[in-house]
Amino acid sequence: MQQISLYDPVEDRKTPQGYRCVPVGEAGSIDPASLPPLVITVTIEDLKRMPIHTPIAHAGPERGWLPVNMVNVLYTNADTQELETEILGTPVRIRATPVEFHWDLGDGNTIATTDPGKPFPSERISSEYRFEGWYDIILTTTFTGQFSVDGGEWQDIEGSIEIESDPVELFAKSLESRLVNGSEDEDEDSGYGGDDNDEDEEEPWIPERTPDTEGPIDPKARHRRI
Repeated sequence: MQQISLYDPVEDRKTPQGYRCVPVGEAGSIDPASLPPLVITVTIEDLKRMPIHTPIAHAGPERGWLPVNMVNVLYTNADTQELETEILGTPVRIRATPVEFHWDLGDGNTIATTDPGKPFPSERISSEYRFEGWYDIILTTTFTGQFSVDGGEWQDIEGSIEIESDPVELFAKSLESRLVNGSEDEDEDSGYGGDDNDEDEEEPWIPERTPDTEGPIDPKARHRRI
């Protein structure tokens, strides 16, 4: 019996992939000429163990908030990644390609697309929030894979994997609900802080994230495919 292992260069270890039978010569040693051709393959489980870089989700302005009903631009990097490993001393290249992007906007709305999107002013992939509050935007990217043994042709890996990006925290600000009221604290209730004599417009007041400031679910939420 001969053990087949997959070498992980990141963890510097080999993972057993099973065994194959080999004939034995008269002297008890393996006769190389009698060995069947070695077939190396890579499975979807092998792809899951590879150190694929997680795509970075981008949403809304860098300031971390945007007005209610304003366009929220979504995009990510969509580079194909190539990694190297070794199976039975044979070099194997693995290619992971992003093929679909699923955006969860945190308010019940979701978007599925094969388009990674582009930064503002593009609005190819975008959404809006109807209510004020904090939301987590989560991107899940679906990858398919291929592998090449010792410089040979690329072969498809059956199946696909999903990788979830770190959430993007975003506050939807209802500026219309924060009109100036002289009887109330301007910092909280006008929506703007700072000195009225400042020449530059101050950023709106944004509350800390607490259970009371979480954004509600949109009753008209829907799933869109773009």
